[in-house]
Amino acid sequence: MSRSHKANHYGTLVERKAAERYDLELDRCSWHDAKRPDGTPVEIKSAMHRHADGQPGTFKLYDQYHEQLRAANGWYVFGVYRVRGQGVEIMEWEMRHSSRLPRLDWHGGGKHRDSLQAKLSIRSIAGNK
Repeated sequence: MSRSHKANHYGTLVERKAAERYDLELDRCSWHDAKRPDGTPVEIKSAMHRHADGQPGTFKLYDQYHEQLRAANGWYVFGVYRVRGQGVEIMEWEMRHSSRLPRLDWHGGGKHRDSLQAKLSIRSIAGNK
């Protein structure tokens, strides 16, 4: 399994756990992953606590989707995980309104999603506890 396929697999597991934890309905569309009971969109982001090389993971946001989430008064759920067998163990959760993020430095994301991206460190989101 390739690294990106594994990341997608683990991200899906984090989405399911986030839906349970925050009473969300998974509703994957192009710019958000779930909805709160009142219909407010929620984007679920995951980051691996530490990669095999020892480096901490990052949360990747995309400008097009972030702007849509902001316009809809949406939220983010951030989950920091580590791999456990075939699953994941969530180490930290953080739910934040899309207006309450650290400064985002947008840069080219290559051809991925034809969008600019910003990377947020785990510490900038969930490491303040």
